Amino acid sequence: MPLHQQAIDFLNYAAASGVPRLHSLSPQEARAFVDGGEAIGPGPQVAAAEDIIIPVGDTEIPARVYRPGSSAATIVWFHGGGWVVGGLDSHDAMCRMLANAAGATVISVAYRLAPEHPFPTPLEDCWDALQWVASQWPSTPLIVGGDSAGGNLATVCARRARDRGGPEVALQVLVYPITDHNMTTGSYREHGDENLMLGAKDMAWFFDHYVPNSADRDNSEVSPLRTPDLSGLPQAIVVIDEYDPLRDEGLAYVKRLREAGVEVTLHFYDDMLHVFFQFVNVFKRGDEAVNQVGTDIRAAISQRPTGVGTPEGAV
Repeated sequence: MPLHQQAIDFLNYAAASGVPRLHSLSPQEARAFVDGGEAIGPGPQVAAAEDIIIPVGDTEIPARVYRPGSSAATIVWFHGGGWVVGGLDSHDAMCRMLANAAGATVISVAYRLAPEHPFPTPLEDCWDALQWVASQWPSTPLIVGGDSAGGNLATVCARRARDRGGPEVALQVLVYPITDHNMTTGSYREHGDENLMLGAKDMAWFFDHYVPNSADRDNSEVSPLRTPDLSGLPQAIVVIDEYDPLRDEGLAYVKRLREAGVEVTLHFYDDMLHVFFQFVNVFKRGDEAVNQVGTDIRAAISQRPTGVGTPEGAV
């Protein structure tokens, strides 16, 4: 399908406003454009929202907890931004909408960013945060999710949980995840050089900051599509969009998961572009996608065996 008119209008507005491409900026300059979430605007009200601190390694990182009226699960969310930009404010509106849609507590994690903190520090922060949340919210099913680079971190953390004996992850939510460093796929050829929200030069810029040693990019904790065995991973909800260099690697990861016997619910938005899920308020299809994922989460949690995670006991 053709690109949605709202996406076309937004791209035209950005071009007319002279918004620079991320790869032309320093990380600090790029963060000034991305991190505040001003272009998205405020999200819906939730029953409660508070900023907290999570211990990781020998330091602490910020996080934000969103509580709906009642909560049947706990979602740990890792934000997108190529491991370089993004934070609590850039994803605030989306996390609010997701908490209400899923009927679940959402904990948005502000992991440390590259290049100041290259691989594996952002991953280790997310892994430590997931374990900490599991210890603090022990009585509800645990879900790990993220968009783009956050989807990369989420699925690697789900695999670590499988391989390291827990915590038990009931569900992984992967929104147009980065799953490989290969930038020669069909979707890169089709959309990598287009004037969209994400291009090949942007992705090269992200990888150069996050994994400056190119030899490390074959590591399956950077490129999870290269994981030899994906069996035994938790059920997945995956969101992919058409006008996105990451499209094909996301679809390839879905195929690998299914071949390994992992149940996958795939939502493919053939008229959308990268970041649409984060840009609620801006893109109607973003609102629809977040609410659809929330509905999927409710359904998945309701099908869990009786006694495996209950709404009571969340702190």
